[in-house]
Amino acid sequence: MSETAKEKRFLDALESLFTGAEVEGESGFVNLMRIKRAYFQSIRGNLMEAIDGRAEKQTAFREELFDKLYTFFSRYFCESGSLYFRHLPAFAKTYERVYADGEDVALSWKTRMLYYVKSDVLVRSMPVELRDRDNPEYVRCLYFDASGVEHKRNNEKREFTFEFSEVDNTKGRRVLHLNVLHSSNGRTTKPDAIIKQARKGGIILSEDELEKAFRVFRRQTEADFFINKDARGFLREQFDLWLYQYVFQEETIFEQRRLTQLQALQHTAYDVIDFIAQFEDELRRVWEKPKFVRGVHYVMTPDKLPAELLKSIIGHKGITAQIQEWQQLGMVEKGFSFSPSPPGRGSGVRETWQHLPLDTKYFKDLELEILDALGDLNEALDGELVHSENWQALNTLQKRYKGKVKCIHIDPPYNTKTSGFLYQNEYKHSSWLTMMENRVNAALEWLAQEGSFLCHIDENEYERLHILLERTGMPDIGTIVWDKRNPMTGGGGIAIQHEYIICRSRSSDALRLWNANAALILNKAKELLIKHGGVSDGAKSEFSSWVAKNPQFTGGEKAYRYIDDAGRVYRSVSLRAPEPRTDPKFFEPLLHPLTGKPCAVPPNGFSRTPDTLKAMVKRGEILFGTDETTQPQQKRILEEGANRQLSSVIQDAKRGKADLDVLGLGNFPYCHSVFLYETLLGAAANGSGDMVLDYFAGSGTTAHAVINLNRKDGGKRKYILVEMGDYFHTVLLPRIKKVIYSKDWKDGKPVSREGSSHFLKYYALEQYEETLRHARYKDGEQLEIDSLKSPFEQYVFFSDDKFAHAVKPLKNGKLKINLHDLYRDIDVAESLSNALGKPIRRRTANDVTFTDGTVEKTNPATMTEKEKQHFISLIKPYLWWGEGGY
Repeated sequence: MSETAKEKRFLDALESLFTGAEVEGESGFVNLMRIKRAYFQSIRGNLMEAIDGRAEKQTAFREELFDKLYTFFSRYFCESGSLYFRHLPAFAKTYERVYADGEDVALSWKTRMLYYVKSDVLVRSMPVELRDRDNPEYVRCLYFDASGVEHKRNNEKREFTFEFSEVDNTKGRRVLHLNVLHSSNGRTTKPDAIIKQARKGGIILSEDELEKAFRVFRRQTEADFFINKDARGFLREQFDLWLYQYVFQEETIFEQRRLTQLQALQHTAYDVIDFIAQFEDELRRVWEKPKFVRGVHYVMTPDKLPAELLKSIIGHKGITAQIQEWQQLGMVEKGFSFSPSPPGRGSGVRETWQHLPLDTKYFKDLELEILDALGDLNEALDGELVHSENWQALNTLQKRYKGKVKCIHIDPPYNTKTSGFLYQNEYKHSSWLTMMENRVNAALEWLAQEGSFLCHIDENEYERLHILLERTGMPDIGTIVWDKRNPMTGGGGIAIQHEYIICRSRSSDALRLWNANAALILNKAKELLIKHGGVSDGAKSEFSSWVAKNPQFTGGEKAYRYIDDAGRVYRSVSLRAPEPRTDPKFFEPLLHPLTGKPCAVPPNGFSRTPDTLKAMVKRGEILFGTDETTQPQQKRILEEGANRQLSSVIQDAKRGKADLDVLGLGNFPYCHSVFLYETLLGAAANGSGDMVLDYFAGSGTTAHAVINLNRKDGGKRKYILVEMGDYFHTVLLPRIKKVIYSKDWKDGKPVSREGSSHFLKYYALEQYEETLRHARYKDGEQLEIDSLKSPFEQYVFFSDDKFAHAVKPLKNGKLKINLHDLYRDIDVAESLSNALGKPIRRRTANDVTFTDGTVEKTNPATMTEKEKQHFISLIKPYLWWGEGGY
């Protein structure tokens, strides 16, 4: 017998809701939707068989069952196939009075149980007809072909671009076919070329008409893509609440027959939930699996390498491409020749070239020799740049950096809907908060016990972000107001000239503003004391002279310019009270140590009590004049730990774009100033070796500030930056290379050659989309493993390869391992480092040594069969994500 109307409605709705809207193009999501549809057709028979056993055909209850199942499940799916509170559940009466169905929810209660993946357009091919306003009968037909569009890998900002395909005249009318693509690698739409090609095919279009057609196509549905962290638990909880309400809101007679029907409804709903949860859980496993490290390259300055190795680099065929890069970066002129240093010089290259950034991508066959010359790689490393969606990076590298980061410093999208940004900057509030919560929680695993978390934000999301951060349990140590001193005028309301930096820390004594030059000044004093054999007039005089010649380090008139007889560096500070004192004790004079007479008292009285002043005299912290006529001063001693609290207001009118303009990289709008970041990071990461993490790296201002701070005080702060945009290679990496080479730039050219000795690595991570695209599934084929479980409860992906096809058993019983079948640029050593949570000390062609002294083989061609089995056990999390975890 044919399906009833309600039965068909339920099954059709379940398929369309579960699999999402029909989407064209190439992406891992599209591939998974195809597998979903195939599996649905496969499992549909099992579902109907189960229903037939619980509800007889041609009965009122069977109709009721399909009707109620449709009512319940239709609430929880959206066009992207994501599973959450898409529509409000019937039992949530309180929320129904506050919010309408589908409306954005400010505190993200709808999406807290989700991973936010991305926002993207559900692209479909479509025809567009243009009618002439003056001649309605004159119609121009266009067809936008979206079958080849490559969907966004992550949440990077992409625009549609269009290119001419053909003019088709096979069906009696001319149709202009346009290919739809996403903007990347500088790809743009060229209207003139399209109009010219269309005219050749007999279709006359103006540029305005063509742009109108583009606008029509762009009005496609945009959806947020989420993954439910516990689909089975979520839906079962929701169904139990729904069923409770359904039973008790109606006049239910609790007889055995009715109870049996309600149990049948529940069991059928649970079957559907288990069926749905299979795919949602698989998406979660793919999202959470660690991602392979790909395409590792290293950048180091020549001063770190021995002369003989530098000669090999200079004579290498890749030196031509390296010099071309330096020329493009404005570091050297045309005709430059990278040659050894003049005779008698001990270094490998000329002094002015010591900080040119050498990139191993040009010298891959020398890379291992270069790394070997650097010694302990983890110790030598100054920075790490990761090209990746940030949640994937935070999750993949978490074992290696757990509890090791002193400062997390981020400048996330403000969600302001302002145009011009090179990244996604317009979300629903709920999506934005879910995106932030996912990443904040993952990042906090990296934070050291005494670490700080600094987050930039503006008025638009300030309150909501504060509430989100309250949930982390990390103490609030204050909010900094950044006074930009340039109000944003032109709009309505108040002209805003400030932003915020929300500060949280696990240490109540965090964010002490450090004198970044203290160590340098103290080291200079120690050097002169050694040179002169201790405290002497010569040491004191030479130190004062050095201070006068270096005001950039010492602070000008308020400099610590003196050395006392105990070898301490100090400056003089007035003891005058800021306001007139009324208590006579503040006017008690100090006695001069030589004349024994009372010294002159400041007009307002002393700023300290007599007891405090006596204690300071005893400690040698009071400066007396030649006699009693001079007012005594305080001797303020310079100490490395003499820090002060960071102010709640920072004034900085400099725009960050100016920092990029001088570097010749002015194509990144809305970045912050290096000065602001130096102030913040100088306070939050003021110890040598402190590590800074920025997972919304943008143009790389955080790394720029860290390099500047280290250059000023000789510190060894390290940085890790994560960025997913294409500007990783066009702005961020070039910026860091330029800053390494020289501290001063103008119009894209170095003003000086005062650079920094530096060593960094940069690489990409495998991305979620890439995993979905390349993983091998069997289009819904089932394998029943446990006879005690229903088909809905089986782990239906258990027999699928995922990435296990990289390991092949041979006829002779041996294993062939080729990870490069998955991605040609996988870096095995770095991937193992992340999987094991062990930093790399040394690496060779066949193995890697970690900082704990353990050694692991990395080249399957050199492994015994036993070593291969061990190797597979280490990399299994990357290859096969099975039931019960990885």
